[in-house]
This record gives sequence, C-alpha cells and structure tokens, in this order.
Amino acid sequence: MAKRSVVVFDLGGVLIDWNPRYLYRKLFNGDVAAMEMFLTEICSPDWNERQDAGRRFQEAEDELIRQHPDKAKLIRAWCARFDEMITGAIDGTVAVLEELKSRGTPLYALSNWSAETFPPQRDRFPFLGHFAGILVSGNEGMIKPDPRIFRLLLDRYGLRAEDSVFIDDNPGNARAAGDLGIHGIHFTSPAALRAELGALGLL
Repeated sequence: MAKRSVVVFDLGGVLIDWNPRYLYRKLFNGDVAAMEMFLTEICSPDWNERQDAGRRFQEAEDELIRQHPDKAKLIRAWCARFDEMITGAIDGTVAVLEELKSRGTPLYALSNWSAETFPPQRDRFPFLGHFAGILVSGNEGMIKPDPRIFRLLLDRYGLRAEDSVFIDDNPGNARAAGDLGIHGIHFTSPAALRAELGALGLL
C-alpha cells in the first residue's frame, strides 16, 4: 500500500456540526412531523444540493416560493439564518486536525457548500486557517461525488491520489474518492477516525 501523507477533510458533519433541524425546530415550535415534511418535500436535500452546486439562493428561494407562497418566511430563513443551523465545531475531529497540523501533515478541505453561506465560516472557525487549500463546491459548479471535483482538487493543489486520504461523513463520497485511488474514510466518530489515521501511520 502506498504511504499516505496528505489529508483532505470534508467540513459539514466532520469538523462542523451542521444540521438544518437546529434552526427549523425553533421555527416549527417543536412540531417535528411538520418540520420533517418541510425538510423532505420543500427545502429538501436535493433543493439544497443545487445551491451547493452553485445556484444562487435568490433564484432557489423565488422558485420555491412560487410553488409554496404560504411557506415564504420558512424558505427564506434557510439562507438568512444559516448560521443557526451550525451549533459549533466537532471538537474531537478538530483535535485530530490540530494533531495532524502539529506533525506537519499537508491539509486540505473539500466541501459541498454554497458559495454564499461558506465565507462567514472562515471567521467563525479559526481552524479553517490550518488548510493549505479549501475547495468549496458552490464556487466550482459541481458537487461530490462527481469525480470531476476530486480531480479538480488534485490538479489545483498539485496532489497525487496515491498520497492522499479523504474523510467524509457521506459514505458515497468516500467511495467516490476511493474509485480514483484516494484512500476514502467514511467518518462516523472522531475516535474511529483517529484509529484509522493511526493505522495509516498518520497519527
């Protein structure tokens, strides 16, 4: 097995605790069934992915509001109150990141994230400064697991697949990286991540 020396992190769900339910539980006053219907059928994962792939929120909101005018306030809250979907950092993973940094490991990030909602996170989470490069899908017009975004990461930063490890909480994204020769890790917990990186000789 090739020696792995570069680590690439996903952000949401790995280093940053993001979930729209943190916001919408408040907006639905605890009506979980209504909230889940809204997040499944209106502001759905597929709808949000299109912003991650580069669509502007104004266009996305206008389209949905034409279909669901009675939900306009809830729809606009997604972007306007995005920071309330984030409770903070996932501290155990940040500790892993800090240890890799202290060892001089080259660190990068690849995240499915809207170009509009990502920039404020740079100030909110100082550890994002540890990365030599951050590739945000919303700036590129493509999202994981599209193999093109992994190739773009490698090309932009002069990385080799056989040197690289990629960590993502979505198993499909980890598999897509693996298909290109990157060592994909499906993130489940900081402890499991630490053990796998240890097995690779990185910790």
